[in-house]
Amino acid sequence: MQPMVITAAMVGAEVTREQTPYLPITAEEIAEDAAKCREAGAAMVHLHVRTADGRPSQDRELFRQAIRAIRARCDVLVQVSTGGAVGMSVDERCGGLELTGLDRPDMATLTTGTINFGPDVFWNPRPLVRDIASRIKALGLKPELECFDVGMIDEARALAKEGYVELPAHFDFVLGVGGALAADERALDFMRSYVPEGSTWTCAAMGRHQLPFVELVAHKGGHSRVGLEDNIFLSKGVLARGNYELVAEAARRARAAGREPATPQQARQLLALT
Repeated sequence: MQPMVITAAMVGAEVTREQTPYLPITAEEIAEDAAKCREAGAAMVHLHVRTADGRPSQDRELFRQAIRAIRARCDVLVQVSTGGAVGMSVDERCGGLELTGLDRPDMATLTTGTINFGPDVFWNPRPLVRDIASRIKALGLKPELECFDVGMIDEARALAKEGYVELPAHFDFVLGVGGALAADERALDFMRSYVPEGSTWTCAAMGRHQLPFVELVAHKGGHSRVGLEDNIFLSKGVLARGNYELVAEAARRARAAGREPATPQQARQLLALT
Protein backbone atom coordinates (compact mmCIF):
# COMPACT_ATOMS: atom_id res chain seq x y z
CA MET A 1 0.00 0.00 0.00
CA GLN A 2 1.02 3.61 -0.53
CA PRO A 3 3.00 5.16 2.35
CA MET A 4 1.17 7.62 4.59
CA VAL A 5 2.48 11.16 4.92
CA ILE A 6 2.29 12.08 8.60
CA THR A 7 2.40 15.81 9.30
CA ALA A 8 3.13 17.14 12.79
CA ALA A 9 1.19 20.33 13.55
CA MET A 10 3.56 21.42 16.27
CA VAL A 11 2.61 24.78 17.74
CA GLY A 12 -0.59 26.37 16.44
CA ALA A 13 -1.95 29.68 17.67
CA GLU A 14 -4.45 28.62 20.33
CA VAL A 15 -2.78 26.11 22.68
CA THR A 16 -0.97 27.59 25.69
CA ARG A 17 1.71 26.45 28.13
CA GLU A 18 -0.97 26.60 30.81
CA GLN A 19 -2.82 23.84 28.96
CA THR A 20 0.32 21.77 28.35
CA PRO A 21 3.88 22.41 29.50
CA TYR A 22 5.12 20.37 26.50
CA LEU A 23 4.21 22.98 23.87
CA PRO A 24 7.40 24.00 22.01
CA ILE A 25 7.77 27.77 21.70
CA THR A 26 11.37 28.77 20.94
CA ALA A 27 13.14 27.86 17.71
CA GLU A 28 15.36 25.41 19.59
CA GLU A 29 12.39 23.73 21.28
CA ILE A 30 10.54 23.46 17.99
CA ALA A 31 13.59 22.04 16.23
CA GLU A 32 14.26 19.49 18.97
CA ASP A 33 10.66 18.26 18.85
CA ALA A 34 10.70 18.29 15.03
CA ALA A 35 13.76 16.04 14.95
CA LYS A 36 12.04 13.62 17.33
CA CYS A 37 8.92 13.76 15.13
CA ARG A 38 11.02 12.89 12.08
CA GLU A 39 12.53 9.93 13.92
CA ALA A 40 9.05 8.83 15.02
CA GLY A 41 7.69 8.84 11.46
CA ALA A 42 6.72 12.38 10.44
CA ALA A 43 7.59 13.46 6.91
CA MET A 44 6.49 17.06 7.39
CA VAL A 45 5.93 19.64 10.10
CA HIS A 46 3.18 22.24 9.93
CA LEU A 47 4.64 25.39 11.42
CA HIS A 48 3.33 28.35 13.37
CA VAL A 49 5.67 30.48 15.49
CA ARG A 50 5.42 32.24 18.83
CA THR A 51 7.10 35.16 20.56
CA ALA A 52 9.34 34.44 23.54
CA ASP A 53 6.40 34.92 25.92
CA GLY A 54 4.24 32.46 23.97
CA ARG A 55 2.03 34.85 22.01
CA PRO A 56 1.10 33.73 18.46
CA SER A 57 3.12 35.43 15.75
CA GLN A 58 3.76 35.13 12.03
CA ASP A 59 6.97 37.15 12.14
CA ARG A 60 9.31 36.42 9.24
CA GLU A 61 12.42 36.31 11.42
CA LEU A 62 10.83 33.89 13.89
CA PHE A 63 9.95 31.62 10.96
CA ARG A 64 13.51 31.94 9.67
CA GLN A 65 15.00 30.99 13.03
CA ALA A 66 12.69 27.99 13.42
CA ILE A 67 13.23 26.70 9.87
CA ARG A 68 17.00 27.02 10.14
CA ALA A 69 17.01 25.23 13.49
CA ILE A 70 14.83 22.43 12.14
CA ARG A 71 16.93 21.93 9.02
CA ALA A 72 20.12 21.88 11.08
CA ARG A 73 18.78 18.79 12.85
CA CYS A 74 16.84 16.76 10.30
CA ASP A 75 15.44 16.52 6.76
CA VAL A 76 11.73 16.82 7.63
CA LEU A 77 9.71 18.96 5.19
CA VAL A 78 8.50 22.33 6.50
CA GLN A 79 5.02 23.62 5.74
CA VAL A 80 4.28 27.16 6.96
CA SER A 81 0.84 28.32 8.02
CA THR A 82 -0.77 31.35 6.41
CA GLY A 83 -3.71 31.07 8.79
CA GLY A 84 -1.85 32.63 11.68
CA ALA A 85 -4.20 33.56 14.50
CA VAL A 86 -7.74 34.92 14.42
CA GLY A 87 -7.67 38.68 13.90
CA MET A 88 -4.32 38.95 12.11
CA SER A 89 -4.04 41.01 8.93
CA VAL A 90 -3.19 39.36 5.62
CA ASP A 91 0.34 40.81 5.74
CA GLU A 92 0.87 39.41 9.24
CA ARG A 93 -0.40 36.00 8.18
CA CYS A 94 2.04 35.80 5.26
CA GLY A 95 5.28 36.27 7.21
CA GLY A 96 6.47 32.77 6.34
CA LEU A 97 6.03 33.52 2.64
CA GLU A 98 8.69 36.24 2.77
CA LEU A 99 11.48 33.66 3.06
CA THR A 100 13.47 32.66 0.00
CA GLY A 101 16.65 30.78 -0.82
CA LEU A 102 17.77 28.24 1.77
CA ASP A 103 15.08 29.46 4.17
CA ARG A 104 12.22 28.91 1.72
CA PRO A 105 9.57 26.54 3.12
CA ASP A 106 8.59 23.37 1.26
CA MET A 107 4.86 24.07 1.31
CA ALA A 108 2.29 26.58 2.63
CA THR A 109 -1.32 26.29 3.71
CA LEU A 110 -4.17 28.15 2.04
CA THR A 111 -7.58 28.20 3.71
CA THR A 112 -10.26 28.70 1.06
CA GLY A 113 -13.16 30.12 3.06
CA THR A 114 -14.53 31.70 6.22
CA ILE A 115 -15.83 29.65 9.15
CA ASN A 116 -17.01 30.03 12.70
CA PHE A 117 -14.01 29.03 14.83
CA GLY A 118 -15.25 28.27 18.31
CA PRO A 119 -16.46 31.64 19.65
CA ASP A 120 -14.54 33.52 16.94
CA VAL A 121 -14.62 33.82 13.15
CA PHE A 122 -11.71 32.65 10.98
CA TRP A 123 -12.05 35.38 8.37
CA ASN A 124 -11.13 34.41 4.80
CA PRO A 125 -13.12 36.49 2.31
CA ARG A 126 -12.52 35.73 -1.34
CA PRO A 127 -10.19 38.69 -2.07
CA LEU A 128 -7.99 37.78 0.91
CA VAL A 129 -7.80 34.14 -0.20
CA ARG A 130 -6.70 35.22 -3.67
CA ASP A 131 -4.12 37.58 -2.20
CA ILE A 132 -2.53 34.76 -0.18
CA ALA A 133 -2.80 32.35 -3.11
CA SER A 134 -0.92 34.84 -5.30
CA ARG A 135 1.88 35.10 -2.75
CA ILE A 136 2.20 31.32 -2.47
CA LYS A 137 2.30 31.01 -6.26
CA ALA A 138 4.93 33.78 -6.55
CA LEU A 139 7.18 31.83 -4.17
CA GLY A 140 6.82 28.75 -6.37
CA LEU A 141 5.18 26.65 -3.67
CA LYS A 142 2.37 24.15 -3.88
CA PRO A 143 -0.38 25.06 -1.42
CA GLU A 144 -2.12 22.67 0.93
CA LEU A 145 -5.75 23.69 0.54
CA GLU A 146 -7.27 23.73 4.03
CA CYS A 147 -10.97 22.93 3.90
CA PHE A 148 -13.04 23.13 7.08
CA ASP A 149 -16.28 22.60 5.15
CA VAL A 150 -17.41 21.17 1.84
CA GLY A 151 -17.97 24.50 0.08
CA MET A 152 -14.28 25.22 0.44
CA ILE A 153 -13.57 22.45 -2.08
CA ASP A 154 -15.76 24.27 -4.60
CA GLU A 155 -13.81 27.44 -3.87
CA ALA A 156 -10.60 25.54 -4.63
CA ARG A 157 -12.06 24.71 -8.04
CA ALA A 158 -12.84 28.39 -8.56
CA LEU A 159 -9.26 29.31 -7.60
CA ALA A 160 -7.97 26.82 -10.16
CA LYS A 161 -10.25 28.19 -12.86
CA GLU A 162 -8.93 31.68 -12.15
CA GLY A 163 -5.31 30.51 -12.28
CA TYR A 164 -4.38 30.88 -8.62
CA VAL A 165 -3.79 27.16 -8.00
CA GLU A 166 -3.29 24.10 -10.16
CA LEU A 167 -5.32 20.91 -10.24
CA PRO A 168 -4.92 18.20 -9.17
CA ALA A 169 -4.14 19.72 -5.79
CA HIS A 170 -3.41 18.64 -2.24
CA PHE A 171 -6.20 19.14 0.30
CA ASP A 172 -6.33 19.11 4.08
CA PHE A 173 -9.73 18.29 5.58
CA VAL A 174 -9.86 19.99 8.99
CA LEU A 175 -12.69 18.28 10.86
CA GLY A 176 -14.12 18.84 14.31
CA VAL A 177 -13.61 22.58 14.82
CA GLY A 178 -16.53 24.03 16.78
CA GLY A 179 -18.78 25.84 14.30
CA ALA A 180 -17.55 23.93 11.24
CA LEU A 181 -17.86 20.39 9.86
CA ALA A 182 -17.78 17.59 12.43
CA ALA A 183 -15.13 14.89 12.68
CA ASP A 184 -17.47 12.25 11.28
CA GLU A 185 -16.73 9.40 8.89
CA ARG A 186 -19.64 10.37 6.65
CA ALA A 187 -18.26 13.88 6.27
CA LEU A 188 -14.82 12.52 5.48
CA ASP A 189 -16.21 10.13 2.87
CA PHE A 190 -18.07 12.90 1.09
CA MET A 191 -15.13 15.29 1.12
CA ARG A 192 -12.67 12.77 -0.25
CA SER A 193 -15.15 11.75 -2.97
CA TYR A 194 -15.65 15.42 -3.89
CA VAL A 195 -12.06 16.56 -4.49
CA PRO A 196 -10.93 17.00 -8.10
CA GLU A 197 -9.71 13.82 -9.76
CA GLY A 198 -6.09 12.95 -9.07
CA SER A 199 -5.86 15.11 -5.95
CA THR A 200 -4.27 13.95 -2.71
CA TRP A 201 -5.62 14.63 0.76
CA THR A 202 -4.71 14.78 4.42
CA CYS A 203 -7.11 14.79 7.36
CA ALA A 204 -6.62 16.79 10.55
CA ALA A 205 -9.19 15.76 13.14
CA MET A 206 -9.50 17.79 16.33
CA GLY A 207 -9.16 16.71 19.93
CA ARG A 208 -10.15 13.18 20.88
CA HIS A 209 -10.81 12.36 17.22
CA GLN A 210 -7.20 12.91 16.16
CA LEU A 211 -5.66 9.49 16.70
CA PRO A 212 -8.71 7.34 15.84
CA PHE A 213 -8.95 9.20 12.54
CA VAL A 214 -5.41 8.12 11.66
CA GLU A 215 -6.64 4.53 11.40
CA LEU A 216 -9.76 5.59 9.50
CA VAL A 217 -7.76 7.67 7.04
CA ALA A 218 -5.17 4.93 6.62
CA HIS A 219 -7.81 2.51 5.38
CA LYS A 220 -9.25 5.13 3.01
CA GLY A 221 -5.93 5.95 1.33
CA GLY A 222 -5.30 9.40 2.75
CA HIS A 223 -2.61 11.07 4.83
CA SER A 224 -2.77 12.30 8.43
CA ARG A 225 -1.98 15.38 10.48
CA VAL A 226 -1.45 15.04 14.22
CA GLY A 227 0.12 17.27 16.84
CA LEU A 228 -0.33 19.61 19.77
CA GLU A 229 -1.94 22.32 17.62
CA ASP A 230 -5.04 20.15 17.34
CA ASN A 231 -4.86 17.79 20.33
CA ILE A 232 -2.76 17.72 23.49
CA PHE A 233 -3.69 14.25 24.79
CA LEU A 234 -2.07 10.91 23.98
CA SER A 235 -4.99 9.14 25.65
CA LYS A 236 -7.85 10.26 27.88
CA GLY A 237 -6.39 12.52 30.55
CA VAL A 238 -2.77 11.77 29.56
CA LEU A 239 -0.86 14.69 28.07
CA ALA A 240 1.44 13.95 25.13
CA ARG A 241 4.97 14.86 26.23
CA GLY A 242 5.64 16.41 22.87
CA ASN A 243 4.47 16.23 19.29
CA TYR A 244 6.74 13.23 18.78
CA GLU A 245 4.58 11.04 21.03
CA LEU A 246 1.52 11.78 18.91
CA VAL A 247 3.51 11.09 15.73
CA ALA A 248 4.80 7.79 17.14
CA GLU A 249 1.26 6.69 17.96
CA ALA A 250 0.04 7.78 14.51
CA ALA A 251 2.85 5.79 12.89
CA ARG A 252 1.94 2.73 14.96
CA ARG A 253 -1.69 2.97 13.89
CA ALA A 254 -0.75 3.54 10.26
CA ARG A 255 1.44 0.43 10.24
CA ALA A 256 -1.33 -1.60 11.86
CA ALA A 257 -3.51 -0.61 8.90
CA GLY A 258 -0.83 -1.65 6.41
CA ARG A 259 0.60 1.82 5.70
CA GLU A 260 4.25 2.64 6.34
CA PRO A 261 5.01 6.25 7.30
CA ALA A 262 6.42 8.12 4.31
CA THR A 263 9.92 9.57 4.35
CA PRO A 264 10.32 13.25 3.41
CA GLN A 265 11.57 12.15 -0.02
CA GLN A 266 8.53 9.91 -0.54
CA ALA A 267 6.24 12.70 0.68
CA ARG A 268 7.72 15.09 -1.85
CA GLN A 269 6.86 12.62 -4.63
CA LEU A 270 3.42 11.68 -3.29
CA LEU A 271 2.36 15.33 -2.91
CA ALA A 272 4.07 16.44 -6.13
CA LEU A 273 6.14 19.15 -4.44
CA THR A 274 8.78 21.10 -6.35
